[in-house]
Amino acid sequence: MKNTMNPKLKAELKQRLEPMQYKVCCESGTEPAFSGVYHDCKDDGIYHCVCCDQALFDAKTKYDSGTG
Repeated sequence: MKNTMNPKLKAELKQRLEPMQYKVCCESGTEPAFSGVYHDCKDDGIYHCVCCDQALFDAKTKYDSGTG
């Protein structure tokens, strides 16, 4: 799939985000397993997109598969 992100926005995000955040959000990358800051996070609250600050989900509705 071709990346059609606005070049100006892409440059702004590259400056603002951490390298791994940029890779995941803008280059379809993935974090190494069990390495992210939210791994095993149980904090309450509403989680937001690191790029646009849109609300993604409320921790109260987070699915717990019980697998890890």
